[in-house]
Amino acid sequence: MSAFANLSVGDVVAERTVHLTRESLVRYAGASGDFNPIHYRDDVAAAVGLPGVLAHGMLTMGVAVGTLASWLGDSGRLLDYGVRFTKPVVVDPETGADVTVVAKVGAVDDESARIDLTVSYAGATVLVKAQARVRTTD
Repeated sequence: MSAFANLSVGDVVAERTVHLTRESLVRYAGASGDFNPIHYRDDVAAAVGLPGVLAHGMLTMGVAVGTLASWLGDSGRLLDYGVRFTKPVVVDPETGADVTVVAKVGAVDDESARIDLTVSYAGATVLVKAQARVRTTD
């Protein structure tokens, strides 16, 4: 029997908290090629009116969908993924930032499930309509 056979709406299938540091941002910048200084320079972030250095949006998005990796077992099961950004993740130079993700079944049909991802930082939701569609059949 498939591990996905008994999914029900409301089931929490995965959750985790990821600690981001300024080093995390530097590493992500190197991997992505996104060297916008708002992701590593406090003075630039302040000059453009930001509350501090921000995590890359795509990093936050990746942390969210990456939460499903162990549960899925095979990233090929991921059929679709999308989010809307609502608030930035400000990464403090000393304490960093903790991003928490809870993945819950939002809908199920015969071949797939919609997984709703609640993504928060400092008590605020940072991504809305964060949803992944995953294949549940073998």
